[in-house]
Amino acid sequence: MRLETSNLRVPSGLAPVRAKLENGAVFLGKHTRTTPAVTISLAMRAGSICDPDDAAGATWLLSRVIDRGTTTRSALDIADELDNRGISLNFAVTRHILSLVCTCLAEDFEPVFSLAADMLMHPSLPEDEIATRKGEVVTAIRQDEDNPAVRATESLMTLLYPDGHPYGRPTKGTIEVVESLTRERLLQLHADRFAPGELTAAIVGDVEVNRARDLVERAFGGWRKPRPAPVPLAAPASSRGRRRLVIPMMNKAQTDIAYGFTTIRRADPAYDALRLMNNVLGQYALGGRLGDSIRERQGMAYYVSSAADPNVIEGPLLIRAGISPANVDRAVASIDEELTRLVQDGVTAKELDDSRRYLIGSMPRALETNAAIATFLQNAEFFGLGTDYDLRMPELLRAVTLDDVNTVARRVIDPARAAVVIAGPYQEP
Repeated sequence: MRLETSNLRVPSGLAPVRAKLENGAVFLGKHTRTTPAVTISLAMRAGSICDPDDAAGATWLLSRVIDRGTTTRSALDIADELDNRGISLNFAVTRHILSLVCTCLAEDFEPVFSLAADMLMHPSLPEDEIATRKGEVVTAIRQDEDNPAVRATESLMTLLYPDGHPYGRPTKGTIEVVESLTRERLLQLHADRFAPGELTAAIVGDVEVNRARDLVERAFGGWRKPRPAPVPLAAPASSRGRRRLVIPMMNKAQTDIAYGFTTIRRADPAYDALRLMNNVLGQYALGGRLGDSIRERQGMAYYVSSAADPNVIEGPLLIRAGISPANVDRAVASIDEELTRLVQDGVTAKELDDSRRYLIGSMPRALETNAAIATFLQNAEFFGLGTDYDLRMPELLRAVTLDDVNTVARRVIDPARAAVVIAGPYQEP
């Protein structure tokens, strides 16, 4: 089978090998010798946006049961094989990706990879296993419903992405939907959305790249399915005014605030400017300007931070804070004040320089493990950033000017158009 390959030869950097199988599956390989272990990361472009309109949470449930048997292995067979090697599998679902990640000894790489590939391609989804995992998911949803931080964040996403938008639906779904899902529905979801052209296999660790690539080809090369049609994703409508939602949870001790906006796409040229702006606002040191003002100087918050998540479409800028109920109104007002000051006065040259140094300087530490490298490579592949992105990223950050940062702040931040959710022991005055 012919492979299209590219291998960036550079004096430093990750320099992964990328290969594309004839069926569309992508291989990413990086040989490291730090430990005699290998991380396997299989990412399928079949995240929660692929949930049917009437079945939010279907992908999450599928991810909980996909390891409970294949057409040739029982759940017990799989459990024994993993236990005998001291391996645990981690499944995760984001808006766009369902991923399987595990780390094994280098000597166990081939059988573990073959097992992981079998689970991804040929899950049997036994009825009894579905029933068990349904119970676990329902318990998790009930825990979320009793958690002010989760309630605030999920409700904020629904305000930012209303009317059933895939970004605004709860990833785990609802109890009613989960309990109604059938084996046939989950098998159909797998048949509709899992295909080789949607798969990226990243192998990082103490295994020669050519050997890893050959194994990916043997495991997935014979898989033949057309790519599914992309899920249509509308850009979120621009907010014309401030929205506020209070979720009284009077039996709790702490109130959680989620405050946010929709921002830009990951492909937007202003991405790096937004990243630096967010670092100044709520990530750098003990939480940037927000942490310095609300937690350190005013002593109102148990925690406060911001996170920017540009994505395939315009992603959110989310500010989260845990507050004593007595300080909720003051804390919201302080967030408004900090954002207004950021827009009106801008970021300072020192703040920009500090944030740039922090983001560039922290990158080597963020790539110290095989699993971290695999995650980085998967992210770069998903957004089409190239195999040399780790080398280009510092220069992209250095190229951002003060005007770039302040322009994107004015573009995405306006407290008059913010969505604000308050969950906990609080009621409107």
